[in-house]
Amino acid sequence: MVYTRESMQLLSPRDYIREATELINKATHKVAFISMVLTNDESTDELVEALAAAAKRGVEVQVAGDMFTYTELSGQFIPSHYLSKRVRSTTRMARTLSGAGVDFHWLGRLNITTISGRTHSKWCVVDDVVFAFGGVNLYEKGIENIDYMFRVKNAELAHKLAVEQRRIVAADKARHAYRSHIFNLNSKSTVLFDAGFFGESVIYQRACQLAADAKHITLVSQYCPTGKLNRLLRQTNTTLYFNPWQQAKGFNRLVIRMGMYLTKLTTAYTRKNYLHAKCIVFTFHDGSKAAITGSHNFVNGGVLLGTREIALETRDKKIIAQLEKFIETQVA
Repeated sequence: MVYTRESMQLLSPRDYIREATELINKATHKVAFISMVLTNDESTDELVEALAAAAKRGVEVQVAGDMFTYTELSGQFIPSHYLSKRVRSTTRMARTLSGAGVDFHWLGRLNITTISGRTHSKWCVVDDVVFAFGGVNLYEKGIENIDYMFRVKNAELAHKLAVEQRRIVAADKARHAYRSHIFNLNSKSTVLFDAGFFGESVIYQRACQLAADAKHITLVSQYCPTGKLNRLLRQTNTTLYFNPWQQAKGFNRLVIRMGMYLTKLTTAYTRKNYLHAKCIVFTFHDGSKAAITGSHNFVNGGVLLGTREIALETRDKKIIAQLEKFIETQVA
């Protein structure tokens, strides 16, 4: 497969895992992988094995997952309950990767609460190829969700994300946050980083700024949008796709139900599979369009709790067309 520079392609979760695994097996100088939920099961075993093999043959491999992995897999918020088979398997995975020479880190060990200060970003960098700007977590349930990742070959972006990952790890170790920031990818697209500062989000801020100018908005998220963005959406012609609260479980069920109660927003999403994708397409009065796609759920709670996120803001017609096709075929 030929990867041309700046040719960005939307991939299904399974295609993402398959292509990333193939490239990691051929990697020659670096791999940087980060995911909020990171474990190994039948759907991810080959990728985990590829990471270990790459490190053993001398490739620089850095991997980071968030401690929320243990909450997600166990269904418990109390560490003493982290005793399930899946949890023990994940602990073994981390030890195996570290033993193979992978620079492995669990993020958020020292967070004040289970949900504050999480690293919600997702990306995979393999040499000069980047998989990012989607919401796929590395475990079976995450791969089964309605979701996607984008693939692009761009050496500058690959370097930037590898550096950002090291910066996240250093900040997490020191228990400090740094300011959210942006990176100009090209004339049509900007990469937005929320770096974990409580109450600050350049992604949410840009969503609000674009929403204020739009004549129509299509929003896709696992959660009901809240805060200032909710108020802007209510003033605009908007199509909303998020999971009905009855379709979610545990903490997600509570978040969605509370969001719908407070905002009085309703969802147009009726499919059975859990919706985990996150994007907004804005149409302006002159007919032009912009989009934001990435890991942010567009809820104010994530802003207040200082989650680390990544998103792409773009006016690239080819990227927006792929998002619109995804919405049409997988969400609407």
